[in-house]
Amino acid sequence: MEYEVVIGLEVHVQVRTKSKIFTSVGVGFGQDPNTLTDPVVLGFPGALPVINKEAVEKSIKVGMLLGSTIPEVTKWDRKNYFYPDSPKNYQISQFDQPICEGGKIEIELTGPSRNVMGEHMLIELTRAHLEEDVGKLNHFDSDSLVDYNRAGTPLLEIVTEPVLHTPDEAFAYLNALRNLMIYGDISDCDMEKGQMRCDANISIRPEGQEELGVKVEIKNMNSISGVKNGLAYEIQRQTQTVKAGGAIHQETRGWDAAKSVTYHMRFKEESHDYRYYPDPDLMPVRIDDAWRSRVEATIPERPFERQRRYYEEYNLPFTITSVLIPDPELCDFFEKAAKGCPKPQQAANWLVNNLLGELGNAGMSLSESKISPAHLAELVSLIEEGAISKNIAKEQVFGTMFETGEMPAAIVEAKGLKQSNDTGELEGFCQDVIDANPGPVAEIQGGNEKAINFLKGQVMKASRGKANPALVDKMLKELIDKKA
Repeated sequence: MEYEVVIGLEVHVQVRTKSKIFTSVGVGFGQDPNTLTDPVVLGFPGALPVINKEAVEKSIKVGMLLGSTIPEVTKWDRKNYFYPDSPKNYQISQFDQPICEGGKIEIELTGPSRNVMGEHMLIELTRAHLEEDVGKLNHFDSDSLVDYNRAGTPLLEIVTEPVLHTPDEAFAYLNALRNLMIYGDISDCDMEKGQMRCDANISIRPEGQEELGVKVEIKNMNSISGVKNGLAYEIQRQTQTVKAGGAIHQETRGWDAAKSVTYHMRFKEESHDYRYYPDPDLMPVRIDDAWRSRVEATIPERPFERQRRYYEEYNLPFTITSVLIPDPELCDFFEKAAKGCPKPQQAANWLVNNLLGELGNAGMSLSESKISPAHLAELVSLIEEGAISKNIAKEQVFGTMFETGEMPAAIVEAKGLKQSNDTGELEGFCQDVIDANPGPVAEIQGGNEKAINFLKGQVMKASRGKANPALVDKMLKELIDKKA
């Protein structure tokens, strides 16, 4: 019997705000333990929460990015559970009136090769609700210490319908969601810092069966690749268990990345186990039309919308857009270069294939680069005008530009690199090379057109790289034809 895999994802995204969701205490990562706390965070008696308007507004923005329904009224509920990382023994969350209902996320599956655009599909969402994050347990041998710095950070939980069927789809979904959150200025989604965390619900069922199988939740997957690997293992584990006559139990399992296995943590709770009830200390929030309009005006171009525009407007290949699109800063850099450039595709090539490589080697970010969009636009213009060759640009101009920040035209002028279009001088170089290399000339005359590349190299060497390659190619062919 063959089995169908059904996957639903619950992704927690920390909303980037200056302060926590119910208090003015700041948020941050890497601070000394338990320094970002106050009586509200720690749940002291009599300490009352006050809602952070920015967290609500950014959550409305997320709903608009996802195409969700934003209700007129949203409210707060207490989710009751006893665990050391929850200082109040309950979490302020949302149960029956979340801030976002429904919605869809466009994803792109991997193409047949890394050079080809993959299949696009829409993943349906159940909801997204706003809540407070909890603390973090740090384990040392037999001891566990709790750090409440993270507790109270605004957290948006985005839940899919059970419509994913492969680890690759989950991987594509998480990448698409991450890019969308970065474009919307909602979160940096750095999984190493806990800014984006994913729990996966997975079950298997016989092909053709409508009823879902027994659901297993996987936690502790600390990277997008970790989610993909954890799902792949759990699919194999469940399938082998069922085929061997065993039963799948509803449980929560952890992911051990070092061993590449899932392991039992606890049996899964149901929603009624949390005893949700409306939080008596927080009023519901009304979202009126004026507020919606203000947020809607801030919605940016979405990643895949931008990708399609790059295909149509700039004729960029997938190999380039797949690098640009995940990074809005990189995209903005490219578009500024494209405005002053005769061939935007060439500017994109220099940015992705040259500038990013140099930045990586130097351990620098794009913001630290001495090369600006204007540098790339001018460099491409010099090549297209025939002032310098691509080889000269790559070998003698780009490196100096990267190190000094000088404009390419000034470098060309200072180094005397301007390409020669003097036909008389070039004809002399070409004739000398033809006379000195009868073997390759004979090969060309015999039909081996590729042999001309050797002669072109000799001419470029004789001219110290200043000869116009296109003109050299044309002139060599003409002189060889005459010689025949």
